[in-house]
Amino acid sequence: MSDTEQLAPAPKDTSTATLMSWADLLSRDRPTTPHTIRTGPRDADIVDLWLPDGDGPHPVVIMVHGGCWQKSIADHSLMDFAAEDLRQKGFAVWNIEYRGVDEDGGGYPGTFEDVAHAADALREHADTYNLKIDRIGAFGHSAGGHLALWLAARPKLPKSSPLWQSDPLHIDLVVNSGGLADLEASAPVTLESCLSAIMDDLTGAASGGRPDVFSDTSPAELLPFAAHQFSVNGALDQIAPPILGEEYSNKAKAAGSDARSILVLETGHVELIAPGSDAFELQAEILLTELSD
Repeated sequence: MSDTEQLAPAPKDTSTATLMSWADLLSRDRPTTPHTIRTGPRDADIVDLWLPDGDGPHPVVIMVHGGCWQKSIADHSLMDFAAEDLRQKGFAVWNIEYRGVDEDGGGYPGTFEDVAHAADALREHADTYNLKIDRIGAFGHSAGGHLALWLAARPKLPKSSPLWQSDPLHIDLVVNSGGLADLEASAPVTLESCLSAIMDDLTGAASGGRPDVFSDTSPAELLPFAAHQFSVNGALDQIAPPILGEEYSNKAKAAGSDARSILVLETGHVELIAPGSDAFELQAEILLTELSD
């Protein structure tokens, strides 16, 4: 990406392209990393660090998997292919896990607490692995796009929220890859089982001190915040229709954030995290450009 014109949304895709399935991605030879870091006592308190060759310091991308916030659908291993590709491109990838809404303690606030704890743990291990944390990127897919943007928005959390912390990790860049960033807007257009059916678990119940359940759970309600934001959508994505990325970016820009929306033709949901696809390579180029010295 060398200029803003290249980032402009493409025309509406009317093709009949054959889209990738999950089987297409998951049937690939799965890469592995020797660096699995435990950050706490629970099963979900783990991070896989994909460390590039060389001494560093290594630029860092925090990776957040999707799966409709449900562990029965996906865990962080879904991102192994993307993490290895970015590792080969020179990034240290901090691929985090978290409790889904379908696990004990998951939902509100547990899912958010896990994501925050995993991100903040990066600081504790930066010296050991020579990680460059003065400028940090985040890459989140689907539900992970929501959580990656939420991580960047944490400094805007109200102090009345159970999720508020005094010194959250600062994130400079977010690639919101087919993400469901605006929870309220996403619910009517994505699969019911992906959001509407689990919304109450994800956002928690309203209370007198917290009448708006989106006030500390939806990035759209925390705008503006400082991170540069790129919402990348496949034109044929049925999980995260591209209107979500466009409308979220428009809302973010109107609020004063640096946000851009990118539409990738002949692309669905899986291509966004499939190395070698046009969509994935475009997102990798954004990370390379934005996090380069």
